[in-house]
Amino acid sequence: MEYMLLLYSDPTGFAALSPAQVGEAMASYGAYNEALQKAGVMRSSSRLRPAAMSTTVRLQAGKTEVLNGPYAETREQLGGYFLIDVPDLDAALSWAARCPGASHGVVEVRPIWPMGAD
Repeated sequence: MEYMLLLYSDPTGFAALSPAQVGEAMASYGAYNEALQKAGVMRSSSRLRPAAMSTTVRLQAGKTEVLNGPYAETREQLGGYFLIDVPDLDAALSWAARCPGASHGVVEVRPIWPMGAD
């Protein structure tokens, strides 16, 4: 079953890291990515640019509104994801607990709901 691991954190925390700390953080994510690949559960993964670089689209009274920046102001922002394919929720939770993002933010584990499935 596929699960999306959604990584949320406070972007100001990452911005405050020294170059050496950034290197360590990136190395830990690289090791985690490699572990997912070696286990054969990795489907996809990517970082996201900061929420300030996002554009929000909504339909209001039949007209499209396009706004720069995020819709909601929140401290923790979605910063990236891992899409994994594992046997069950327990396995997905185990991988989420190993994710470096769990140590400085939140990892939301959400099952994929295929289109056309009940």
